[in-house]
This record gives sequence, structure tokens and C-alpha cells, in this order.
Amino acid sequence: MPTLSIVNFNIVCATLGGFITLFGLVSYLLKERFYLSEALISTLAGLLFSPHATNFIRPLEFANNNEVDLETITLYFTRLVLGVQLVLAGVQLPSKYLWREARSLSLLLGPGMCVMWISTSLLVWALVPNISFLFALAVGASVTPTDPVLSNSIVKGKFADKNISPPLQKIIIAESGANDGLGYPFLFLALYLIKYTGDHGQGTQGGAGHAIGLWFYDTWVYVIILSVVYGAVVGWIAKELLHWAEERHYVDRESFLVFAITLALFIVGTVGMIGSDDVLACFIAGNVFTWDDWFRLETMDDSLQPTIDMLLNVCIFMWFGAVCPWHQFVANNVVPIYRLIPLGILVLLLRRLPMVLAFHKKIPQIEEIRHAFFVGFFGPIGVSAIFYLYVSREFLRGIQVNGEQREDAARLSEILNVVIWFLTACSIFVHGLSIPLGKLGFYLPRTISTVISTERISASQSMARTEDTEPRAQLSATDNRSFMRPFGSRHTTRERDEVSSSTSWVPRSIARVGQHILNDIRQPAEKVARGGDKLPRNENDANKDRSSDSSSSPPRRSSGRPEISAPTDARLIGHAIDDPPGPTDTAEDADGPRINITSPLDSPTDTRAASPERQVGSQPSAPASRDVSTSRQRTIRFPDDPQVAAPKAPSSLVADGQR
Repeated sequence: MPTLSIVNFNIVCATLGGFITLFGLVSYLLKERFYLSEALISTLAGLLFSPHATNFIRPLEFANNNEVDLETITLYFTRLVLGVQLVLAGVQLPSKYLWREARSLSLLLGPGMCVMWISTSLLVWALVPNISFLFALAVGASVTPTDPVLSNSIVKGKFADKNISPPLQKIIIAESGANDGLGYPFLFLALYLIKYTGDHGQGTQGGAGHAIGLWFYDTWVYVIILSVVYGAVVGWIAKELLHWAEERHYVDRESFLVFAITLALFIVGTVGMIGSDDVLACFIAGNVFTWDDWFRLETMDDSLQPTIDMLLNVCIFMWFGAVCPWHQFVANNVVPIYRLIPLGILVLLLRRLPMVLAFHKKIPQIEEIRHAFFVGFFGPIGVSAIFYLYVSREFLRGIQVNGEQREDAARLSEILNVVIWFLTACSIFVHGLSIPLGKLGFYLPRTISTVISTERISASQSMARTEDTEPRAQLSATDNRSFMRPFGSRHTTRERDEVSSSTSWVPRSIARVGQHILNDIRQPAEKVARGGDKLPRNENDANKDRSSDSSSSPPRRSSGRPEISAPTDARLIGHAIDDPPGPTDTAEDADGPRINITSPLDSPTDTRAASPERQVGSQPSAPASRDVSTSRQRTIRFPDDPQVAAPKAPSSLVADGQR
């Protein structure tokens, strides 16, 4: 007997596959017409399917109802997405881009990131109650890097192609890729100081000096420098190996295209095992891998990498929508909602924009002030912030006293969870809706103004025409027939104006279609061709019709237009041209025209004689005697017919033509 298997795996597959399928059906409409980002749509879908709504996706059950395991799953998921995205971001950059644009990037990654870190930390310190400046530095460091996933969606698409220059797109990609891995020094400076100096250094030994020493040789040397060297070496070796295999035709096209993605998985795994910065190593490896621009040019027109990019974006942001602590934004013990909302607004406005406005003249890619505003505002907070959030919480769980998490570490962990998730949600929604709302705000006032002015002009013209028309009694009669007027046959200019003013609710296109339909109905179908009952059956009937037409004027409609006459020599296709029965014809020859059913290709060549041209307007004095077979020749010529000389016309016809 069949049984249902409603387990989490089946539910997740059905939900994820159904959403991506439905989203794919309208993806162009949403992204290229309405300028909605897939991150925003996926986050809303994750919220809809989460335990906060329909409860289709139950992340806590996937982690065996363990909060720590759920955070670990989210951390590894973000590592995977960032690793693949940053390798692809490095591959997208031109040859030797990091070296050629070192001046601009050093300005954005050095003083730029420091200003972003300090400004965000000051805002957090001012708006979050009962928080130390070290705690604020840790929160600010987590949201300092710009997210490469959201940045990649901003610099791609129709809007980016129209409004963002290619050099500006490349500098945004390069900055977002590099500063993701460089968030470690800012974050761990605060975390090491909190661990060894916070709460009088309980559970630790060494103090601030030991914290600074760890920050230098652990964070800078082992995490940052080692990851850069490892990424460069692996990227160069991968490039040379792929060149070697391609020259000898050892690699097929599918493996060639997926090479960058598998390289990302390899780096994430190996760098993760040695405990270094896998995010930065992936970006460096991707850029070194295409240092000679060969792989980028070979895969420029391929759609595999953008497809993998889209699938990862949709999945990660659906997961964010499901695991985000939405209820904690309102009910928490660290910061009330009336402080969170101003904090989100001020961070989005002041975290990055002042820095870009101050440095934009020294960055050649930012040519105009509007470009500076765009780059300063669109510094999104997304996957990288959640990655650093769970890196921080994992580090803080290790600060213990007597087997329990230290009090200040537990409080900072809760502050990080609420504030960073809220800032990430604000960035997803604000940056996802900025472009469509900006477009709406640009076009809506112009459209409303045009409609209002058009209505005023139409109303004034209608009132002016009404004052100059017939008495009101005639106008009331016109109003009674106003509904049927658009479907009538013909009106004067004044009547059309009255109808359009009194029946403005009837669309003009519908009225025009209805008018044509009524005209066709009123005119009999059998009289459309020539105004007669039927087409002439043979030549004698055609001559009679022509003689009658010449003696009378052409029929006209009630509107005064002449009718378009039918062909004067109309006859059924496939019939022979039949002459009146002659003295040599048999009785069965006088029954009417015969249908030639012989194929033109199968008929003998000598029977394919062309029919003599008819002299319209002249009548021979006496019918010339000719062969019966000639009077029944075909009237249709085919392209493969040989050119057969037409029979000579009778001398009487020639004489008439000369006269």
C-alpha cells in the first residue's frame, strides 16, 4: 500500500526546485525590466518558506535542534559561496589587473577600509546602549568588507551596462573581492584585545602585548600573507597545467569550463585545513589563474559560470531568509528596535559614502561626482558579513571561565548576532530596491504631469467646441446615441469630437475595430468583389458585364467611394478557356469548359501551347476556324514549362489592333 514520505529532504528539494523554476520563468522581467535583485527575491522566498511563515524549510531540524551546529552549517555554506564567487570574480578581471590598478586598490583597501571601519564602529558605539568601544570595533569590522555577491549583481545587467562604465565595474569587483579577505585584521584586532584585556583578562594570560603579538604573526603572517602566497602559487600552477593539457588536447570542453569552479573548491578545502584565509586565497588564485587573460577570453561567451553564480546566489539568500533571527529584531536584550532602525539607515549612508567622496578624485575610474555617489552608496553588506559574524561567534565561544563562556564574550556574541543580521537585512532590502524605486521616482512625476496636462487640454478643447455647436436639444440626442457612435460607419469631424468627449471611456482602438466589423456585416459578402451576384462563369458573361459596366457609372457606396471591380477576365483556376461551340465541335464539347487533370510535367510538350492573348475592347468580326485542342489549352504557366511560341493571331485581330 503506498505511503507518503514527507521528510525534510523531499520538502527542501520540492521547495527549492519549485521556486527556482518559477523564478526562472519571470527572471528577465524581474531583473531587467523591474531591476529587482535575485538576492532580494530569494531572501523573501526564504522568509516565506521558513518557520516564521509556511514552515516548509526547517533549518533547526537539519542541525538536530542544535544552535551551534546550525551556525556551523551556515558558516561553511558562506565559505563555499564566497570561495566560488571570488575565484569567478578574479577570473573576470583583465590581465594583470591587480598589478596595473595597484594605486587605486591600495587607496580603497588601505585608508578606505580604515575609514569605513572607524565610522561604522562610531555609529554602533553611539546607538547601541551599554557597549564598549572595543565591542563596537568588533561589530564594525564584521560589516566593513563590501559583499562580492551583492556587488556582482549590481555591476551586471541592463542597468549596469547603461549607467556604469566598464572600468568602474572592474574596480568595484576588484575591491569587493580583495577586501573580503582583508577583513580578518580589523576583526581579530578587536577580538584579541577583548579576549586578553576584557573583563580584566579572566581565563587568559598575557595581556594587551600578547594580543598585539598574536595579531601580527597569527593574523597578518599566517592568515593574510600565507593565503596570498598560497593562492598565487596554486593559481599559477593551475594555469600552466591547463595550458599544457589544452595544447595536447587532453581536456574536453566541459572540463575546461568547470576548471575555475573546481579550483575554488580545492582552495577552500586545502586552505581551510591549514587554518588560513581561504576567502582571500580564492580571489588571488582566480586573478593569477587568468594573469595572461587566456582563460577569461576563452570563457567570455560561455554561460556556465554565470549559471553556477546564479544558483549559488539563490540558494544562499534563501537560506539567509530561513535562518535569519527576524523575531530578535523586536525582542532582544541588547538594542531596542527604535535604535536599530536609525542605526541601519546611518550605517548605509555614512559607512562608505564619505570615504569615496573624499578619495574619488584620486581614483581614475571614478570620473564624475555621480559615479562617486553610486560607488559610495552601493557598498552592500551581505554574505561576507554573515561569514565574519559566525567566525566571531566561534572565536568568542572559546573564551571561557570555569567551563562557561565569559560574560562579556556572551554579551558581545548576542550584540553581533542582532546588529549584523539587521544590517545585512537592511542592505539586502535597501540596495535591492534602490534602483527600481529610483527609476519610479524619475519617471512617475513626469508621467503624472503629462497625463494631467493632456487631460486639461482635452477638457478645454471639448468645452470650446461645445459652446460653438448646435442647441442643447441636438446635443442631448447626440448623447443618447453616444455609445453606438464609435461603431458607426462615418461621422463628420464635429461629430467625432463630440463622440470622443462624451464616450471617452470607450477606447479608440476598440471603436475602430467595431466600426470595421459593422461595415463588413452591412455589406453582403457576395457583392464585395464586383457589386454583382456572382463572378462571370465564362468569356461571354465577362463581355456582357464589361459592356454593361461601360454604359453605366461604377457603383458607389453611400459614402461616395467607387467599388473596386473584379478582374475583367476572371475564370476558375484549372479550367480551360472555352469558345462558343463551332461547327466542328461535338455535342459533348458544348457542355462547358473542361478541367485539365493532366499534370503539366506529364503532358506532352506539343500540347503545352500558350493561350493567345485576348484583345480586350475589340471583337473579331468572325470566329476563325482553329483546332479544338488549341481552344482548350491551359491558362496556368509553370516555371519549368518550355518557351513555346504562341500561335499567330488571325489577320482580322491584327487589323483591328492597328486601327
